[in-house]
Amino acid sequence: MEATELSALVTAISLAQDPPAKETLAPIDYGAIMPMLIILGAACLGVLFEALLPRHQRWSAQVALTLLALVGAGVTMAFYIADAPADGTLTLAGAIAVDRPALFLWGTLLALALGAVLMIADRTVEPGGAFVAQAAIRPGTVQDREQRLGAHPDRRDGARFQMQTEVFPLTLFALGGMMVFCSANDLLTMFIALEVLSLPLYLMCGLARRRRLLSQEAAVKYFLLGAFASAFFLYGLALLYGYAGSVRLADIANAAAGSDRSDTLLFGGMALLIVGLLFKGSVGPFHAWTPDVYQGAPTPLTGFMAACTKVAAFGGILRVLSVGLESTQWEWRGIMWGVAIVSMIIGAVLGLTQTDIKRMIAYSSIAHAGFLLIGAIVLTPDGLSSTLFYLLAYGFTTVATFGVISLVRDADGEATHLSQWAGLAKRSPLVAGVFTFLLLALAGIPLTSGFIGKFVVFSAALSDGMAPLVVIALIASAVAAFFYLRVIVLMYFSEPAPDGPTVTVPGAFTTASITLGVVVTLLLGIVPAFALDWADAGTFALR
Repeated sequence: MEATELSALVTAISLAQDPPAKETLAPIDYGAIMPMLIILGAACLGVLFEALLPRHQRWSAQVALTLLALVGAGVTMAFYIADAPADGTLTLAGAIAVDRPALFLWGTLLALALGAVLMIADRTVEPGGAFVAQAAIRPGTVQDREQRLGAHPDRRDGARFQMQTEVFPLTLFALGGMMVFCSANDLLTMFIALEVLSLPLYLMCGLARRRRLLSQEAAVKYFLLGAFASAFFLYGLALLYGYAGSVRLADIANAAAGSDRSDTLLFGGMALLIVGLLFKGSVGPFHAWTPDVYQGAPTPLTGFMAACTKVAAFGGILRVLSVGLESTQWEWRGIMWGVAIVSMIIGAVLGLTQTDIKRMIAYSSIAHAGFLLIGAIVLTPDGLSSTLFYLLAYGFTTVATFGVISLVRDADGEATHLSQWAGLAKRSPLVAGVFTFLLLALAGIPLTSGFIGKFVVFSAALSDGMAPLVVIALIASAVAAFFYLRVIVLMYFSEPAPDGPTVTVPGAFTTASITLGVVVTLLLGIVPAFALDWADAGTFALR
């Protein structure tokens, strides 16, 4: 027997007698990720509903399934929070971090999605719902007019009361992606979640029942710019992997704290990664998609995007900056100061020039993204908790705002030009009063959640030595307040046009959604202690 064969035989015998220890992975904590599993599982079940149920049964089945999934996910999360470890837990081989900030963001997303889904499901404000019945029909054709108006005398199949019910599983997929995104513990998981949350939104933006061409244009713009942003994110991920040898945030943080590798990869990857995240949060100057998409998308979906996407995006930004890039804050903090200032200026100044109410709220969201970014770059427990509270407060106000916008209509659908809102208080004092309260909340007037949100964020920034940035934010807030007050003055101190729009009586779903947003906006402005305590309950898992 040759020496090599003898050596191989000895090795085989020794391995058989003493096999190498296998690397064991921690078991999956199903209790921690159950809310996420319920949402994604319900989304898959909704797809089966679309394939198997008759068309006339889909709407009721999808609405029931979606609402049940949201409530079920909320209940399971509430049970888990009672016994959740204080420092969080890592599961799914360390890809998901279920810590206190993640649980707060999950609860916020579920509550905001509940309000948005109620608006999406409503079929009374717009007969048949805000979403088209058959998206494959080209805009402007006879078939398109028939399904939009139900005007054909021989139509007895209830076409005018149908809607594209695929929006419900698509909404759940987007929501599931958002939940994964703000709890991802590594950049690869975060990128996959980014695509899962983005692709359904691209599709749903083009499904408006009215103004189909504008809606489809918004979808194309959102898709193209979103693809660029995803490419930035992925390229940054690749560079950071080349620098740290890992995509896990904790490993990137350890490498950045002390490594003999070139910092070019670190700073290049960091810049590209943050650009992709800022795009998703509609932070200026990476905001170009926001006004067009907000204007063209179906208004219930706009409310969902404006609230939930911002929560997920800033949840991801907070985790990346706090866990992965904290040791390099002296390199990126000055740049982020500049980005926050630019976002606030763009939102406040360009918002003054808008004549469309949905575009005005879009620029308002860009200004609010600048305020949120101030809290995100503080990197203290106060900065984290104040940003989380701001996301909660802003989200409920925004969902209710778009719910009110959907009620003011003319023969062509929603009346979004500012001139059409003249004298609205004389036509419907209740709607004008509710909208005034919501605009004051967005402006940050006391006794609203907007005031408390700005107060806690600015206080955290001041305690961290960011007084110049807070002064600029206060000036931007004062400028932005002007275009909110302009709408209020227009509603109360102008005469309505004789052929002006009417205010549609909302159905039960839209009424519930608006009421939820208004009540939470008021409660968080008067008794915010509970939400502030919950937001301050813990920090990110740093493993």
